[in-house]
Amino acid sequence: MVMEGSSTSFDDARVPLKLLLFIDKRPSLARQVRQIKQYLKSLETHFAFNLDVIDIGDQPYLAEHYKLVASPALIKLAPAPQQTLAGSDIVNQLERWWPKWQQEHLETLNLTDLDPDATTWSTDSDSDFTYSAELMKLSDEIFRLNQTREELEAQLRFKDRIIAMMAHDLRNPLTAASIAVETLELGYSPNQTRHLSLSPELTGQLLKHAKTQIRAINRMITDILKAARGASMELQIVPQELDLPALCQEVINAFQNRLQEKQQTLTAEIPQDLPMVYADGTQVKRVVTNLLDNAIKYTPEGGQVSVMALHRTTQKVQIAIVDTGPGIPAEKRDKIFEESYRLQRDVTQEGYGLGLALCQRIVRAHYGQIWVDSAPGEGSSFYFTLPVYRA
Repeated sequence: MVMEGSSTSFDDARVPLKLLLFIDKRPSLARQVRQIKQYLKSLETHFAFNLDVIDIGDQPYLAEHYKLVASPALIKLAPAPQQTLAGSDIVNQLERWWPKWQQEHLETLNLTDLDPDATTWSTDSDSDFTYSAELMKLSDEIFRLNQTREELEAQLRFKDRIIAMMAHDLRNPLTAASIAVETLELGYSPNQTRHLSLSPELTGQLLKHAKTQIRAINRMITDILKAARGASMELQIVPQELDLPALCQEVINAFQNRLQEKQQTLTAEIPQDLPMVYADGTQVKRVVTNLLDNAIKYTPEGGQVSVMALHRTTQKVQIAIVDTGPGIPAEKRDKIFEESYRLQRDVTQEGYGLGLALCQRIVRAHYGQIWVDSAPGEGSSFYFTLPVYRA
C-alpha cells in the first residue's frame, strides 16, 4: 500500500514495514524523487508496506527530528532498527536492502500471528513518534515566537532612541532656518516696526543658509521614516537589464549644486562599454545616492570626490565612490554597516546612520558585496558589486 501525504499515518498494525520519504521542491531533484516513487510502486504488487511522503518545507521539524542532512531521504521507520537511505543513488541502495527489509517484515508478521499482543509495540511506537513530532513542532514555534519578540523589542528600543535623537537634532537646523527666514522678513517687510536694510550679498547668504538647514531637516525626516519602517522591512527588488553608467551620471548631475556649494571637484571614471547589469534601478540609485551624499558630506571644502566603475569579472561589475575626507578607523569599518551605528565624528552631522545599513541590504539582495577601504586622514573608498546581465 503506497500513500502520499504531508504527515505520517500508521493505522495498520498488520503492515509493520513503514517508510518515510522526505523530499523538497528543488527542480533539480524532481527526477530522482520520481525514480524512487516509481521503484517503490513497482514493489507494491509483491510486498505490502506503508509509505508517507513528507515535504521538508512544510514540516521542517520532522527533518530536524530525524536529523536529516540531505534530501531526498528514505527512512525505514519500522520494524527496528531504523535505517536511513540518502544521496543520489537511493534506488540502488533500495535494491540492496529490500530483501533484508522484506525478511524483517515477514519475521514481524510471523511474530504477530503467534502472539497478537506483540502488535502493541507498533501502537506505542506510533504514539511516541506523534508525541515527538508535535514536541518538535511546538519547540520550533516557540523558537520563532521568541525570535520575533526579540526583534520587535529591539525595534521598539531603536525607535525610542530615534525619537529622542529627533527631538534634539531637529531643533538645531529648525532654529537656524527660522532665524534666517525671520531676518529676511525684517528686511523685506516695510510694515514691521523694525526694518533692516539687507545687502544682496547678505540676502544671498541668508537664503543659502536657510536652504541648507531645510535640506538637513528633510534628510533627517527621511531617515526617521526609514527607521519607523523597521530594520527588518522587506526590500522590493525587481531586477532587470540596467544601464549603470547612465544611472551614475543621473545621480552625479543631481549633486552639482552641493558640489558647487562646497567647491568640491567630482571626477567620474565610468567606461561607456561597461556591460549591462541585472539589478533594480530604483534600489541601486538609492545606494549610489547615499554613498555619494556621504562622500560629499565628509569631504572638506575644496576636496575631491570620485565615482569609478570597472568590469571586475565576467559575472560582476564593481562601483567605487572615493572621498578625501577624514577616513574611518580600522576597528570601525565593519560596524558602520550596522543599523543605527554612527561614528563619533558623526555627532555634528545630520542623519541617524541608517544609510549604510540600507545600502548593505540592497547590495546583498542583488547577491553582491559592499565594503570600505579607509584609514584616518586618508579618505574613504566604498565599493560594491552587481551581477552582469545575461540575455
